[in-house]
Amino acid sequence: MDRWDAEAVRERIHEKAARDPKLTVHGAAEHRYELGRRRTEAEVQAFEGAYGIRLPESYRTFLVEVGDGGAGPAYGLLPLLDPVPEEHWDEWASVDERRRDRTPGFLATPFRFTGHVPIGRVLDSDTSLVGSLTLCEMGCATYYRLVVNGPCAGQVWSHDPDWGGFRPGPDFRDWYTAWLDQP
Repeated sequence: MDRWDAEAVRERIHEKAARDPKLTVHGAAEHRYELGRRRTEAEVQAFEGAYGIRLPESYRTFLVEVGDGGAGPAYGLLPLLDPVPEEHWDEWASVDERRRDRTPGFLATPFRFTGHVPIGRVLDSDTSLVGSLTLCEMGCATYYRLVVNGPCAGQVWSHDPDWGGFRPGPDFRDWYTAWLDQP
């Protein structure tokens, strides 16, 4: 099991919050340096069973040991299990991403890319993103996505169709830890 030191993560988030009391860092006003509640193993297994997948270990243990959603890169981690509050449906572009992620077979279908997909290559978002889960919104319809199925499972990819294309990144633990390491 890919364990997390939840207290160390919380302490590092607390330090980030202390350096940004006015929430001026991009996205901080949204996540407020607060984590969502931890999930039980049974809750995670129920999600996995409902969608025919097993979540990558570092993300799965993060949900159980650290929290589901909240403090993280950009506007913060989207909660896996809690619905987006209805009052945010019109203002959060990620609502549509989450809905698509949860359509039957979407997560269970293997992710088809193994390397950078450049700008200009046509990406049909209904098929090109299968096998990946929206982790967080960066703004302006750009997202970080966690690959949950296929040879790149566990990697966090950045999806910026207008400027950066679709780029592979590190695994979830390294991605989240890199955010913790930022001043």
